[in-house]
Amino acid sequence: MPVYSMTGYASAQNAASGTGASAEETAAHAPRPHRLGLEIRSVNSRFLDISFRLPDELRALEPALRSLLTARLRRGKVELRAALGNEGSSPLQDPPAKLLQRLSFLQDCVRAWLPDAAPLTVADTLRLCANAQAGAEDWSAAVPALAEQALDALLSAREREGTRLAAMLLERVRQLRALARQAVPMLPSLVEQQRQRFLERWQEAMALTGDAVLSETARERALADATAYALRIDVAEEITRLDSHLDETERLLKKGGEVGKRLDFLIQELHREANTLGAKSAALELTRVSLDMKVLIEQMREQVQNIE
Repeated sequence: MPVYSMTGYASAQNAASGTGASAEETAAHAPRPHRLGLEIRSVNSRFLDISFRLPDELRALEPALRSLLTARLRRGKVELRAALGNEGSSPLQDPPAKLLQRLSFLQDCVRAWLPDAAPLTVADTLRLCANAQAGAEDWSAAVPALAEQALDALLSAREREGTRLAAMLLERVRQLRALARQAVPMLPSLVEQQRQRFLERWQEAMALTGDAVLSETARERALADATAYALRIDVAEEITRLDSHLDETERLLKKGGEVGKRLDFLIQELHREANTLGAKSAALELTRVSLDMKVLIEQMREQVQNIE
């Protein structure tokens, strides 16, 4: 199963001829078909957040569109926009005579009660006629079909982006493994260096006393302190957990599906282990390894936020 990004964009268009005009009106004023355009935009979000921007003629279809989106999307902030227009070179249609008569009658009725009401302008008349003609069309079948088409394109775009993100994350996993392998050989040498340093310091201190018994006791104390120090700086457990988290991250990326939230949790665990590695660092080389790990993990965190 592929990995899906939550970021994507798709659009689709369709045209349907008007169905609300009578035969006489159709013969006298052949209406141009209305063009329906749909756009779906998607960005990252913790949950599935769907919003609609629909013209008044299509608002009744919002429940059907919401069901369509929730059936195939799991996470992301999704916005669906729809717009109605007219086919042809000119966006204006000749208003039907019956519709103009109806508007004139309604205007006379309104002004009979409200004499100060402003008369209809040409722009008002054309807009009302266009809305009336668009509202007469039945989009109940065309809109869901077009939304399904746009949704297919959106999922394809999200899959392509998800494939790219997965490849990038797998490359970061490989780099983190390489850094972990660099850290492992440093540990024995660091412990041995610190052990010798403890012994030298205690021998210098005991040389002033010249007491063999005290010197032997001091040596044993130095070895005990060196052992305790070795336990404090030992990061073998952190390296083991880091490898385990990287194994799980790689498994999820290859498995695909809805893995975004689990990957986000694993990134937090990786960051915790890298922090502990830096806190226990007893050498500049190990500190550098920890910092390089944090940089890679932060890059992974930014990209994981976009995975569904």
